[in-house]
Formats: sequence, structure tokens, C-alpha cells
Amino acid sequence: MPLRSIATVLAASVLATSCVIVPVTVASYDAGCQVMTHHMELKATQVGAFQTCGNGTSDYRCAALLASLGVVAAASAVVSGSIVVVGDAVYWAEERTNCAVPVKPSPAAGTSG
Repeated sequence: MPLRSIATVLAASVLATSCVIVPVTVASYDAGCQVMTHHMELKATQVGAFQTCGNGTSDYRCAALLASLGVVAAASAVVSGSIVVVGDAVYWAEERTNCAVPVKPSPAAGTSG
């Protein structure tokens, strides 16, 4: 078996997992504002694994499979990243609206300190 085929089979077996990037909402309590806050994070999740490379499949099929997995992972990162940016903006606005921080009284207009 040529070295190129061995390298392809090895790379396919190591890298042939279907990973996608998903947005995750994290909640916490802000004691200063006395409100539950949320923010979003990106998380890599393994959806499944492919076992077809190296079992008599051609190098071109394995290369196409790995390329498609890379495209799916990149696309999920772009879409999920956009969701996180919009979601965090909404959560930030919600927190600013619901924040109950006591406001210090301003000095009276007629008095000087």
C-alpha cells in the first residue's frame, strides 16, 4: 500500500468525526442588579463518527468526505456565531432594562458642597 494511501486512511480515521458548533445559553445571577442574566457561548459538539474510510473506499471518496465535514463545521461555526452575537445583544439589552441598581440621589440644585 503506498504511503499516500496509508496517510489518507490514517487522517480519515482520526479526523472523520462529524463535529458542529452550536450556541449554548448560560444563565447566572447578578447580585448587583438583582436579576438573572444570560449570555451565549459556542460549544463544539460531536454529532457522529464515520467509519467508511479505509474499508475499501477510494481515496477520492475519503477526501470528499473529509472536505464536506470541514465545510459543515465551518458553516455551523458561522451560523452559530451569528446567533451568539444577536443573542448576546438581546440578553445585554434585557439586563440593562431589568437592572435594579439603586441610584444615588443627586445633590440639590441650590446647594454647593
